[in-house]
Amino acid sequence: MVEEPTTEQVATPASENGFDATVLLQDVVDVEPSQYASLVAGSMDAGFGTFVDLCGVDYLRRDPRFEVVVVLLSHTLGRRLRITVGVPADDPTLPSITGLFPGANFYERETYDLYGIVFDGHPDLTRILLPDEWEGHPLRKDYNVGSVPVQFKGAHHTP
Repeated sequence: MVEEPTTEQVATPASENGFDATVLLQDVVDVEPSQYASLVAGSMDAGFGTFVDLCGVDYLRRDPRFEVVVVLLSHTLGRRLRITVGVPADDPTLPSITGLFPGANFYERETYDLYGIVFDGHPDLTRILLPDEWEGHPLRKDYNVGSVPVQFKGAHHTP
């Protein structure tokens, strides 16, 4: 069964420095992975033509475990659109939106590098922050940070 996307509207101050008292409306849409690409394409057609951000989130004890958050902007409507999509841990895969928004390229690579979420159809889904030989994805909540032994001068001083 395919669920309809859920939406909510949030008003956020455009500026908190006292110079701009306008309010920028932000629509929040929670969508299933199967509807993600078509919703982003439809949003672009509806006037949300500026890509602002894409990031990953790890909710270790939640199902689905991961979430990808995309923020789009419509200058003509004066609105932001925040799209959230849950990504299951057993198949952390979403379609790439770099064909619609080339600026999403590095954001998808960063999300892949740090969370291990794969973006199908990405032109160069390789690590962007960590060395190629790095094992694992360090922003996952279950990632073992390990330790590096530190030897302090004089710590084993013999009289």
